[in-house]
Amino acid sequence: MGRDVLGWRRLFGVMGPSTNTVVQPDFDMMRPAGVTNHYSRIFTPNADAVSNETFRAGAELIGANTLDAVRSVMTCNPDYLVMGMSAVTFFDGAKGADRFIAQVKEVSGLDISVGSHACTAALNAYGGVKRLAVLSPYWPAMNTEVARYFGDMGFTVVRDIALQCRSWTGIAQVTPAECVAALKKLDGDDVDAIVQVGTNLSMVRLAAMAELWLGKPVIAINAATYWHALRANGIMDKVAGCGRLLEEF
Repeated sequence: MGRDVLGWRRLFGVMGPSTNTVVQPDFDMMRPAGVTNHYSRIFTPNADAVSNETFRAGAELIGANTLDAVRSVMTCNPDYLVMGMSAVTFFDGAKGADRFIAQVKEVSGLDISVGSHACTAALNAYGGVKRLAVLSPYWPAMNTEVARYFGDMGFTVVRDIALQCRSWTGIAQVTPAECVAALKKLDGDDVDAIVQVGTNLSMVRLAAMAELWLGKPVIAINAATYWHALRANGIMDKVAGCGRLLEEF
C-alpha cells in the first residue's frame, strides 16, 4: 500500500472540542516533517456561564461526544489518535483514564495519547518529581479530579489554582501575564514541578520560558500530549522552543 505523501511517517487523528482554538495550532507548531495532524471537532455547545456546579456536566458532554469525533476521523485512515481535550482524561482517577482509552480503542482499534497519562509519562521522564502544583482554566471541582488522578499515579498535589473561566472559548483568552502571575503563586521550595492542564489554555511557549526562570519542570499539557504521541510512535525528533520535554527526552 502506498504512503501518504505528506504524512509519510504518521497520520495523527486528533479529537478536540469544537470550542477549542488553541490545541490545533499548538499541535501543528510541534509537528515534525512527515507527521500530519487531522483534527476532528467534538461537538461542544459554547457555554457562557460555566460554574463549579456545571463544569463537570459540560466536560462529560464533551466526553460523550468524543466517540462520534473518533468515528469521523477514522475515515482518513489515521495511524494513531491524540486526545486534544484533557478534563475527561482525569475523571475518576487513573481507572477513569484507562476506561476512556479502552472506549476509544474499542471504536477505533487504535492506540491513543491522552493528557493525563501523558503528563505522568512526562513527569517520570524528568525524574525526581513527587510534589506538584497544578494550574488549570477549570473550576475547583475539576481540580479535585486532577489532584485525585495524580494521587493515584504516586504524586502529591501541594497546591493548585483554578482560573475559573466562565466560558469554553474564554479559556483561550487568558493572557500570558495572567498565567505568569499564577505560576509565581504556585511555585515554592515544596514543589518539584508545575503542571498546566486544559488544552485551550495557551501555555506551550510560556511553560518553556518558565522552566528557565523557575529552574524546574513546567509541563504544558499540549506539549506533554504531543510529545507522548510522537515517542509512542518511535518518532524521536527534537522540537526546539517548546520546553525541555521535546528538546531532551
